Amino acid sequence: MSVIGYFNGQWVDPAEPCVPLDERGHQFGDGVYEVIRAYGGRPFLLEWHVERLFQSLEALRITPPFDPDGCKALIRKLLERSGESEAAIYIQVTRGSAVRNHLFPEPSVVANVSATVRPVPPTSPEVKPGRLLLLPDERWLNPWIKSLNLLPNVMAKQTAHDAGADEALLVRDGCMIEAASSNVWFVQNGELITAPADRYILAGITRRFVLELARDLGIPVREEKLPRERLAEVDAIFLTGTLTEVYPIGSVAEHPDIPCTPVSAARPAARTVTPEQVQVVWTARDLELVERLRTAFVERVRAWVGSFA
Repeated sequence: MSVIGYFNGQWVDPAEPCVPLDERGHQFGDGVYEVIRAYGGRPFLLEWHVERLFQSLEALRITPPFDPDGCKALIRKLLERSGESEAAIYIQVTRGSAVRNHLFPEPSVVANVSATVRPVPPTSPEVKPGRLLLLPDERWLNPWIKSLNLLPNVMAKQTAHDAGADEALLVRDGCMIEAASSNVWFVQNGELITAPADRYILAGITRRFVLELARDLGIPVREEKLPRERLAEVDAIFLTGTLTEVYPIGSVAEHPDIPCTPVSAARPAARTVTPEQVQVVWTARDLELVERLRTAFVERVRAWVGSFA
């Protein structure tokens, strides 16, 4: 089925204009969003996604246009309307439409809600390990809020892509804390290490699920920041995300002219990065534990879908 769109109670064609020009999300990125994966025609980990959406709304002082139950009902309605079994549901809430002004609009201006539902291919039984590119973290100070302001993430991921990598591995204060659009995990001596959910990372829903999964499997987990200088000690790396699921990493590269040191006050020069310019600085030694987690993730999702049969 084709992609469906939604805006403030109306079903719309995603390719057609429907958002006012004086829309806060359009002009300021003044809003928040969630992406929910549907398996077997049901939104997965919906409670957690809605909980995080409301946390982000509260952080940005946006008055929710619905309560949590109403939000969940809308997400289920979107999925039902799409007719898709395997899908990605994107829902966005902004501060509303008002004449452009940096100050918040009058309280009478209500939030705008938009959404899309797109089909997603079923999880592949085999995944080729990816590559990360080390980059300095240039995001703002509150990545824990799932806001629409993603330009630094976009620039980092595009730079990684230009360098022949699949994702950026962001370094802040000397530590490898997150990827541009997913959480990062390290495996060392049979133990998982991932950055704590402080203000500098997004507390991923799949991250939360994998934390529980690892503990159920008896795999030790440490939530701490791993310094860049300790990358050589790492046996394996993987990413987690709503659409990424559990994604193994085979190598990490670095650009000799892009140091992962604290960002300086000097304006950076425009730079074009190519695969020929980067150097591989780490290669996976043992992905067995990552594959165990990936298999367990797929099995847990399959069991969850089967529980509704």
